[in-house]
Amino acid sequence: MNRRHEVVKENTAPSSVLPVAPSRGRLRPLGLDEVSITGGFWAHRRHINETATLGHCRDWMERVGWTGNFRAVAEGRVHRDRRGREFADSEVYKLLEAMAWQSGARTGTGLDTDIAALTETLAPAQAPDGYLNTAFGNPGQQSRYSDLEWGHELYCHGFLIQAGVAQARARGEGELTKIARRAADHVCATFGRGGIEGVCGHPEIETALVELARLTGEQRYLDQAALFVERRGHGTLADGEFGRVYYQDDLPVRRATVLRGHAVRALYLAAGAVDVAVETGDEELLAAVVRQWEAGVARRTYLTGGMGSHHRDESFGDDFVLPPDRAYSETCAGVASVMLGWRLLLATGEPRFADLAERTLFNVVATSPAEDGRAFFYANTLHRRHRGGVPAEDAPSPRAEASLRAPWFEVSCCPTNVARTLALLPAYLATADDRGVQLHQYADARITTSLTAGHTVALSMRTDYPSGGNVVVRIDRSSPARPWTVSLRVPAWTAGDTAWLTGPDGTRRAVAAGTAEVTRVFRPGDEIRLELPVRPRWVRADPRVDAVRAAVAVQRGPLVYCAESVDLPAGHDVDAIRVDPSTEPEDGPDPAGATVVVTGQVTAHDTRHDGPWPYRPVDAPAAPPAAERTGIVLVPYHSWANRGPATMRVWLPTEEPDRPTSDRPMPPDSTPTAR
Repeated sequence: MNRRHEVVKENTAPSSVLPVAPSRGRLRPLGLDEVSITGGFWAHRRHINETATLGHCRDWMERVGWTGNFRAVAEGRVHRDRRGREFADSEVYKLLEAMAWQSGARTGTGLDTDIAALTETLAPAQAPDGYLNTAFGNPGQQSRYSDLEWGHELYCHGFLIQAGVAQARARGEGELTKIARRAADHVCATFGRGGIEGVCGHPEIETALVELARLTGEQRYLDQAALFVERRGHGTLADGEFGRVYYQDDLPVRRATVLRGHAVRALYLAAGAVDVAVETGDEELLAAVVRQWEAGVARRTYLTGGMGSHHRDESFGDDFVLPPDRAYSETCAGVASVMLGWRLLLATGEPRFADLAERTLFNVVATSPAEDGRAFFYANTLHRRHRGGVPAEDAPSPRAEASLRAPWFEVSCCPTNVARTLALLPAYLATADDRGVQLHQYADARITTSLTAGHTVALSMRTDYPSGGNVVVRIDRSSPARPWTVSLRVPAWTAGDTAWLTGPDGTRRAVAAGTAEVTRVFRPGDEIRLELPVRPRWVRADPRVDAVRAAVAVQRGPLVYCAESVDLPAGHDVDAIRVDPSTEPEDGPDPAGATVVVTGQVTAHDTRHDGPWPYRPVDAPAAPPAAERTGIVLVPYHSWANRGPATMRVWLPTEEPDRPTSDRPMPPDSTPTAR
């Protein structure tokens, strides 16, 4: 795919409450003071995040001693009393960032007290030169930066800086921001030119330093971020068990052709590289990241948008190695994918980046938290073969692959990452430019912004999305009256179907996947209606995804569906299912798309291969099915495991064998990725 990706200068954003605030790009982001989510799917989840998840994370971090580590540093006892993994500090910082963005949305103003209390806890642990870490550099501990591969010191500094930026933008510069700036100054002094010529084993500091540069106007922060990006891939980190590819130190960013290695590390690095490219006008660097994104999406991404198929090293697999039952698909990788997609969307204006972000938000980020916001999935499998047990309520889960969501983990990066994503989610809905407003994600919302000096617009969005496909945009204000454009993303999943757009003049027209626009002199009360063909439909994988040949899945709008054993006859598990893809799936009896029904069979066991040996000649007779055809209920993937232990699968075997691979047309882009 040959596209030229230019970094275009744009107007400075009028909003101050911006999680990502590039000075250049095709589109201008809108901040939490310009966009508010007022109802529906995401408003409910953000309410749970504010009222349950944030407090849950704060209480658990106190219970397991992660916040106490900072007190232990100040009191000189951390060498014997420290608790948690070497990166536990970062979870406190991510929680602070989530609280800051939630308060910036003007719904969580009571969180200011919590932010102040946590800041008072960590402030005394900061060294005079700005260094702040509870696992290294204190009396009785390893020296500073003695383990760049696994120590996570720069990673932790990155999340501290992100939290400080969030406070400054959401509530004005406070003590947390000052602590973060001192830490950033320390990083620049230590790792700048003439200092330590290394990088962190876990990228993250890069995005943080760029955002601090955007906040403060200080060039040295941007220069340091660019230096970290350029150093990556030159073997500065020691070769280890998983190889240098694990932390993307095998190839320079500009030469890499695909997302690879540890999935979260790869995506954080790519996001940081985009930030550097945008601020420096580096078209080559931006194009390199787009190339990696394209290859990663085309060959290494699950139907849900999840990334990472290896449990052992939490990494991407080789091309098309996407086993559903071994999908790692870490929640943090989903968050990082959305972060990267948002940056690429702002830089290029291309709706495909919002398409993947939507898929990932609904099917990874929304899947992680339980309905009450107090338990989480770390990994997001697409096939659960065993019901498993209930995780302990009063102890961290030692494993990332629990059969149910766990209240906390020994490595609890995902709960806080979900919390900060939901807190800043309104900022992912819309953008603006001199021409008008662009809507990328659909939710009940209010948007108010200025397009150019003196031209203020306000609009509201009403929708039943994702359960339905109706989106109504109402113009509430346009002052003064002059022509401008409302752009609406028509999701890629509508391809092969028809979406309809009706303008204020009543003209209804079919629109293709991509972007639909209405340009006119809008007046208050004008409405634009987008009708998206939300209905259940079968999906097949590329035949090179060996693990799901002869299987199909169901998608309804942006939502992926799954079969769960609690919806099958008693005693049956999902491996007993065979479906008939010649019969279209239908909406179930529950309202709002809560279920889908497909035609198939549920057998006590698949007896067609029953015997002492699981293989048979192709021409050997098969045993007859053990059950008649019936309706099989599917539920949205994000809702699974909320009804107790269950088996589950997204990819459903078909009643007849899949036709041979050689009979299928290959996708247009079928050239193997260069490694």
